[in-house]
Amino acid sequence: MQSVIPVHLPQHAYSVVIAPGSLDHLGTWMQGTEAHPLKFGQHVLVVSNPAVFEHYGDRATAALAQAGFAVSTCILPDGEQYKTLDTLSKIYDAALTNRLERSSTFVALGGGVIGDMTGFAAATWLRGVNVVQVPTSLLAMVDAAIGGKTGVNHPNGKNLIGAFHQPRLVLIDPHVLQTLPVREFRAAIAEVIKYGVIWDADLFAQLEAAPRLDQLAALDESLLQEILTRSCQAKAHVVSKDEKEAGLRAILNYGHTIGHAVESLTGYQVVNHGEAVAIGMVAAGRIAVALNLWRETDAQRQDALIQNAGLPTRLPAGIDIDAILVSLQSDKKVKSGQVRFVLPTQIGAAIVTDQVPTNVIRTVLQQLSTSVHG
Repeated sequence: MQSVIPVHLPQHAYSVVIAPGSLDHLGTWMQGTEAHPLKFGQHVLVVSNPAVFEHYGDRATAALAQAGFAVSTCILPDGEQYKTLDTLSKIYDAALTNRLERSSTFVALGGGVIGDMTGFAAATWLRGVNVVQVPTSLLAMVDAAIGGKTGVNHPNGKNLIGAFHQPRLVLIDPHVLQTLPVREFRAAIAEVIKYGVIWDADLFAQLEAAPRLDQLAALDESLLQEILTRSCQAKAHVVSKDEKEAGLRAILNYGHTIGHAVESLTGYQVVNHGEAVAIGMVAAGRIAVALNLWRETDAQRQDALIQNAGLPTRLPAGIDIDAILVSLQSDKKVKSGQVRFVLPTQIGAAIVTDQVPTNVIRTVLQQLSTSVHG
């Protein structure tokens, strides 16, 4: 099973390749085809973290070397708390030491943190070099690796420092998910559920039909391929319509408004990104119901999927609701002081609105801090 999904952008068109076993042919994929050579420079800097590189670094670098690339590596510490300007400088140092030129290529081998930082380094090194995304987590495969959003965190907020920089290629090898920790797998399912809620009702129905969503072993290979393909198609379609989030692309932030606040306020230590998004989706769903935009039964269907994936549906203990409300004001999506929310209107459709009264947000947050079901 192999899928090739085009991302149609006027200046930066590229393909998302989903192919089992493709990691061992990374260099060949980067060469492109005779009809469409990708014309990467000879020098490649592979950026990864220790855990991922231990599993897949040798295979990736061997595949690149076999295709004639000169390969250097940069290993960064693992974790969202290291997604900082200080860590970013290590990529620049490696690029300088190994004399990467404007024709050179950065290869992000890892999850969303590695992808975001490598992409931002590529956007800013010598005012922009090639980047190839080779995501090794399900979360990066279905979301972070596609679309060109890159960046690092500021102490007061997530992804506040960044740039749009599209990859030249995204190569997804589902086989690498075999070593993904269960918690990371579940976190990614939150983003998959997101696509079902805001864009793809058929995907939502397929997820509902699955007996379990809380571990990779519970999914058959065809469902995994369907999840990857449909999620990537949704992301590619939205990005193609709105590369720099002027309008439609904002719907991809479903669950992220409150989710980012929860991540930030807990120091990125208590919940991971997908868990925070799950909480944010529950909150956004309840806000939509309170504003008569969404049916209660659809909100319940969403929350049941989130629970079936083993994801949280309530706020972490001890988090302060007032602090969340303050944090929302520093979100990137604030415009003229108004917090913008993505709210579902039916399964498979959503809107963006800044007309959400603070008292409604507060009431919903209070519900999520006291019980699972309200």
